[in-house]
Amino acid sequence: MKLNSIQVRFLSVLLLCYTSGNSQTKTNNEGLLSNIGIAGSLSEINNLATGTITNDGDLYVYNHYNNNGTVTFTAGSNGMTRMKGLLGSQNISGSTIMQWYNCEFDNSIVQPAFHLSNQLSIAGNADFFQGIVDDDSFGGLMIFENAASHSNVDDASFVDGFVRKNGNQQFRFPIGDNQQYRYAAISNPITATDAFSGKYFWQNSNPLYPHSNRDNLITLIDNAEYWIIEKTQGNSNIFLTLTWDVDTTPTAIYATPIDEIHIVRWDVAQGKWIDEGGVADSVTKEVSTVINPLTQYGVFTLARVKTIVPCSGNSLIVHNLISSSYTDSKNDYFSIEGIENCPNNKVAIFNRWGVKVFETENYNSNGNIFDGYSQARATLNNSERLPDGTYFYFVEVTDEQSGSTNKFSGYLFLN
Repeated sequence: MKLNSIQVRFLSVLLLCYTSGNSQTKTNNEGLLSNIGIAGSLSEINNLATGTITNDGDLYVYNHYNNNGTVTFTAGSNGMTRMKGLLGSQNISGSTIMQWYNCEFDNSIVQPAFHLSNQLSIAGNADFFQGIVDDDSFGGLMIFENAASHSNVDDASFVDGFVRKNGNQQFRFPIGDNQQYRYAAISNPITATDAFSGKYFWQNSNPLYPHSNRDNLITLIDNAEYWIIEKTQGNSNIFLTLTWDVDTTPTAIYATPIDEIHIVRWDVAQGKWIDEGGVADSVTKEVSTVINPLTQYGVFTLARVKTIVPCSGNSLIVHNLISSSYTDSKNDYFSIEGIENCPNNKVAIFNRWGVKVFETENYNSNGNIFDGYSQARATLNNSERLPDGTYFYFVEVTDEQSGSTNKFSGYLFLN
């Protein structure tokens, strides 16, 4: 069936083709199609190079969807594309990116339900109701634009492969592998033109990235899974959050004490795993890199890291509240008991966007403290007190004799 160049508007009708029992039948569009109501197709939709499909209504796709022309929506509209499998897996293919606003993936016939070989841009919300979207095996890419979101992600509905996030909003990547949903999350990039990409692998990283090559304070590396997080575009750096799960993560990784659970990264230049720090939460099963926002990207996984301070065998006690309302003078500034025994140290404070507001060496010496005012050059105005809220601290301590370095990080509350 071919639709000519006359503009067609679908007004609350189920259209395009009702060819039951023949999944090879195509509806070829070489002109202009504009949907403002309810429309659908039981045959494959094939948008030719000269064709334009503008979906500002509710489009039901029960078969394959191929695009070599233009698939888009009108700015300000609330179009919905529903991939509703009836005949088996559905191909989302073509040579030109598809631009959808809202979409729904609903196919329980087979897994993976959706074979994505094209690029698919989501501007609104993607509802992963049922069915895995596989772009890893088929060479496609799912892109979430700035302010785009997703819902209903679980072990039966996620993206198997890379997902790209454009924009300056925090984001949880709806990624997984082999019917296991295992997200990674990033904090807010600075600008709307930034882009980050993420992918999860439920496999041992050791054959490609040997676990024997690692920082001396890393005692155990997750041998069942890893993530790739890449900075695709822009100059922003972010905080990273990974998770553990009883179905995929080795028990030894998330054993107590959870303070020893960190995020580690394979450093290509050094050819070894390095500690990126982290703060673990036993309730959410999340580990965040609350340290210098990541400046290097690539392969990440979970690990256990020694938390004993290497200098003189001392322990550090962190008081993570700064408040002038308390009578205890230690709450007037960011107090780290014991750090005076470790003079070879670095301390940095970041806001929730990853902007550095304080940085110093040899902390707690000669009044060298953080009291709620920005002292970082070229960041924020240091003449005014910083806004109340949650910040992140990063402490790095190096033993002068052994040269080993330990990293501590966590939340700091300014009130």
